[in-house]
Amino acid sequence: MRRFLTALLTLLTLSTPAAALQLIVWDRDLSTKLGDGESSGGKVMVRLAGDYSGPVVVLFAQSDEERARSAFPGLKSRYAGSLVNGQLNILAEDRGAAQSITKFLGAYRVTATVQVASAALSLPGLRKATPPGQNR
Repeated sequence: MRRFLTALLTLLTLSTPAAALQLIVWDRDLSTKLGDGESSGGKVMVRLAGDYSGPVVVLFAQSDEERARSAFPGLKSRYAGSLVNGQLNILAEDRGAAQSITKFLGAYRVTATVQVASAALSLPGLRKATPPGQNR
């Protein structure tokens, strides 16, 4: 019976989907937040600002539990990338050319859905550029 319970626990641990992987997309200077997402049950909804085009930094954070069980082997905490017209691409040195966020996360068995917001996006930390001559 003890062996059966140990085997069952091991099987359940191995089949548990990844959870709580967080990502944040910043501009290159790390001054404006351009997107975010958090996984739940092996899926992540990535929200992105649609009115930005340029280089970005994508930061990933794993929980202590995920790190302990190597849920995302090889995932670094920081990647360079680009965000153009709501399309987020990540430059991963070990994978060659830039990849879309959906393809990149797919390699870690996480399904990504991208939601591109209009100019009215309200993310914590997101600053909008003020046209010259106007005060905030």
